Parts: sequence; structure tokens; C-alpha cells
Amino acid sequence: MAGAQPHLRRIEQYWHWKGLAMVDRDPVVVVHTAIADALGLEPEEVSGPATLINDLGAESIDLLDILFRLERGLQVKIEAAELAEYVQGGIPDEEFGDESEIVTAAGLAQLKLVMPQIDTAALVGRLKADQVMGLFTVDNLVRLVLARLSAEVVR
Repeated sequence: MAGAQPHLRRIEQYWHWKGLAMVDRDPVVVVHTAIADALGLEPEEVSGPATLINDLGAESIDLLDILFRLERGLQVKIEAAELAEYVQGGIPDEEFGDESEIVTAAGLAQLKLVMPQIDTAALVGRLKADQVMGLFTVDNLVRLVLARLSAEVVR
């Protein structure tokens, strides 16, 4: 929650501007609750370092449900395709992964920016492009939501 504090004042101002109250809208809590509700989990089962797919068992339909709940709860729209774009950082597919679909050095450098918890040295030459989203954590989603909310405040 400590990382979220600088954003909360701007986000609260944004919601006030849109005529919304911030009551019960701490973005971190809303993200955790959306995940728990979409996956049928108890709130205490959703922790920051847990990966959405590998640890919590989310499937693609669940990710859509989570994103819909976030839109409803925080007034922020994130499309499913935007998750991949966010993770890939605009790097074209052919540069993100090699001909064997192993994530390249450029791809790993991008992943480290959006998923700072990963050990890129351990993944060199081993991480397949289709395994990347399996590393995406609750905390990574929180960071994306906070960035999106901050961008909305600036608009």
C-alpha cells in the first residue's frame, strides 16, 4: 500500500472532478477484491506477489471478469489486449521473441520494467513468449491500474 499513497491524492481529485466519491475506492483494495471475487477466492488468498495465472488459477475469461470489475469499481478501462501491450511495451513480436519463441534480451529488459520481481538472469534463453503472462502478479496489475488512474488524472 505504501507505493500507492502518492497516487491517492491525485486519484481522489480525479474522482471528485468526475462527481464520484473515493469511499471504499482504494485502488489496491479494489484490485485485490476484484481478483478475489472473479476467482471465487477469499480476500486473504490474494496477495501482491501471487501470479494471476500460475498461483491463483486465473484463465483468460477470468482476466476479462477482473478487468470488467476494475472498470466498474475504479472507472478505469483496461482492455485484455492492453495487458499484453503493457507487458510487451510496444516491442514487435519478432523482436520480443526469437524464432523459437524464446523471449529475447530486449524482451527480458522490457519485462523487468513492468515485472520487477522477475529474475531475468535465470530466464535468459528459457522463457517462452507464451509463458510470460504466467509471471504477471497481483502487484503488477496494481501498478498498471495506478499508472492508468494517474494518466486519467492528467487528462
